[in-house]
Amino acid sequence: MSEKIRWGLLAAGTIARAFARGLAQSQTGTLLAIGSRTPEKAAAFAAEFGAPRAYGTYEELLADKDVQAVYISTPHPQHVEWAIRAARAGKHLLVEKPIGINRHEAQAMIAAAAANRVFLMEAYMYRCHPQTARLVELLREKAIGEVRVIQASFSFQAEFNPAGRLWSNALAGGGILDVGGYTTSIARLIAGAAVGQPFADPLAVNGAGRLQPLTGVDEWAVGTLQFASGIVAQLATGVSVNQENVVRIFGSEGHILLPTPYVSAREGPVPGRIVVQRNGEQAPCAIEIPSVLTSFAHEADAVGQAIAAGQREAAAPAMSWADTLGNLRTQDQWRAAIGLVYEAEQRKNPPG
Repeated sequence: MSEKIRWGLLAAGTIARAFARGLAQSQTGTLLAIGSRTPEKAAAFAAEFGAPRAYGTYEELLADKDVQAVYISTPHPQHVEWAIRAARAGKHLLVEKPIGINRHEAQAMIAAAAANRVFLMEAYMYRCHPQTARLVELLREKAIGEVRVIQASFSFQAEFNPAGRLWSNALAGGGILDVGGYTTSIARLIAGAAVGQPFADPLAVNGAGRLQPLTGVDEWAVGTLQFASGIVAQLATGVSVNQENVVRIFGSEGHILLPTPYVSAREGPVPGRIVVQRNGEQAPCAIEIPSVLTSFAHEADAVGQAIAAGQREAAAPAMSWADTLGNLRTQDQWRAAIGLVYEAEQRKNPPG
């Protein structure tokens, strides 16, 4: 493309830093501005990453007519307000996952993007990594026959802080919404690819988990998804327990292991690796997928290419609008199965 997309970052936290590093590698975008809650934090971020402009409020960032696209990485409950305001300001949008705390919020953001004719994508960066595209190819080629069972985990152990983002009910904390969305989205991607579709939504969602006694968010949880094709997925997530963080796919003619399914390193590139074990073969086949870019750089370029092409939503395997809505509906159902409701939902927009 002849001219790079000029990006503004709305919030200056840890994940924004990872995106800024990725953007520096991007072929389609460049960092123009950072907006933070304080001028001091904005100035420090701009100095570190070479952003020409720094704003001490989000409003100032959205008022900058030279900013073409905005990456939103505020705490989860703030996504819907700032995404809608950015869309009304005519900015293309990449919104950190989860795009909203439930499907209703996602619908509101999609409606705003459509009304204002801007691009919108939920930021599951692993969906833009070449490993994911190769996985989809293998499944469509029936490399392990007919897919039958999917196992996906993403979990870590964090120190308990009732006021912290991961643990606060007011900030929509807990495992299902923070990293459980990765397990949900990759299971739905696999189930769809297995039948030649970009994704599949489950017919039934069940789950169990432990709610933190003081804050009520999920410390750990498991979920089961049943698809129309007969595929069953087992999901595991949490913010208070370390797990393997791998994906296994079992088919009629073998199985696949993804050792690093979410290729989520924030500073350096992560090459992909897909291990295919076919029935009757002694040794597995390891497929290496080289990458000199981080998943965040791949993500920035996926957005930039879509905007340059005049698209309003992403092409698979990145998150389309329908994919995002299906993913959040599944997460809503998973949370409902363990009795997790957020404070904001008690006032409006109940999950479902």
